[in-house]
Amino acid sequence: MKLLSILLLGQANGESGGTSVIIFWIAILAVFYFFMIRPQQQKQKKAKKFRTELKKGQNVVTIGGVHGRIAEVREDVIILDIEKGSKLKVDIAAISYESAASEQELASKS
Repeated sequence: MKLLSILLLGQANGESGGTSVIIFWIAILAVFYFFMIRPQQQKQKKAKKFRTELKKGQNVVTIGGVHGRIAEVREDVIILDIEKGSKLKVDIAAISYESAASEQELASKS
């Protein structure tokens, strides 16, 4: 409401403050772009690159929290080996991230 009253006062006095308002909105849009839009685009680009580089044998976690090892990679579908022969077919977009350590590595540390 304060911005609106400032704009109305400028018009009532007959001052031409149009350029300052335009500069203000350009600055707001620039801040919005660099703090909201650009980081999201970079995150999407990184996720797309990760999904295109998936290969057989990697340990991954789905967006639903299912842990598994990639048994087969098709065009847009991945077959996960969940537990000793249990296989699960998931969309490639459902892969969230690569699991840091495999079960064998965890077992050897114990």
